Amino acid sequence: MSWSPCPDPTPGDAASVDAIKTVITPRAVDLGEMTVRRALPSTKGQLVGPFIFFDQMGPAEFLTDQGIDVRPHPHINLATLTYLFEGEIRHRDSLGTDLAITPGAVNWMCAGQGIVHSERTSDERRANGQRLFGLQTWLALPGAHEETAPTFVHHGKEALPHLEAEGITMRLIAGQAHGEVSPLKTLSDTLYADVALEAGARFEVEPLYVERALYTISGRIEVAGQVFEPGQLLILHPGDAITVRGLDAARFMVFGGEPMDGPRYIWWNFVSSRPERIEQAKEEWRRGRFESVPGDESEFIPLPEQAGKPRAIEPGMG
Repeated sequence: MSWSPCPDPTPGDAASVDAIKTVITPRAVDLGEMTVRRALPSTKGQLVGPFIFFDQMGPAEFLTDQGIDVRPHPHINLATLTYLFEGEIRHRDSLGTDLAITPGAVNWMCAGQGIVHSERTSDERRANGQRLFGLQTWLALPGAHEETAPTFVHHGKEALPHLEAEGITMRLIAGQAHGEVSPLKTLSDTLYADVALEAGARFEVEPLYVERALYTISGRIEVAGQVFEPGQLLILHPGDAITVRGLDAARFMVFGGEPMDGPRYIWWNFVSSRPERIEQAKEEWRRGRFESVPGDESEFIPLPEQAGKPRAIEPGMG
């Protein structure tokens, strides 16, 4: 792997000054068992490549006999990508998948024409308590693949490219960066990487993808002379390599990809390019026409009785 030189922003250099297009501060959403920070969709930015939904889970401390219990619920026309820093989640779905999601692994659930899943704390973890910290993202599918057959793909931590150089550590979750390619097969060009910097180290976000963003996890970073704290989403301008410098030991995610091929609509757990498809999915869930989750059939999340039509999400980075 090669790391390009990363000079400080130069006064008068438009590429340096205009590195950041939009800054989003996530809003807190209370899910009962814990609070999440929702960065996408936002009024300031809706889609970054295929990423239409970006939640930070925790960090949350669960004591003995506590945990999460996200009952079975449906998705259509999207993929979920769960990535943990700490803790464990038991994933079960209508394909028969029953898997512990652990830190550093990639867990890709492509809903396609429809899937049902649950996310819970295992009995063992519940007995001992745990700290849970991670990210859950939704990726809209290209129009030609929205109704693909549902799948679940897991790549363990050891299967992902893990690169170290000059105070930089990067784990590549999806796409390609710095000469490496993730084993995860996505349905559109997608970038997702977990980057850690020592204080003073510099990382270059390559211009390989049209739409790119950073999400700060810990520590402070500097981009184009501006300082950013944890819990901020920075949508970057396209076209140029952009330098990130760690002011402290810092960690952040780099993500983005190919622009979507048109608007998407979102309502509850449903995403689609066609609002009528969401209406169909509502009726199918209401009438019990989705497959059940083996081993987790006794509960489910009812269709919300909320008014309103599916929300339109337009391509573009804010």
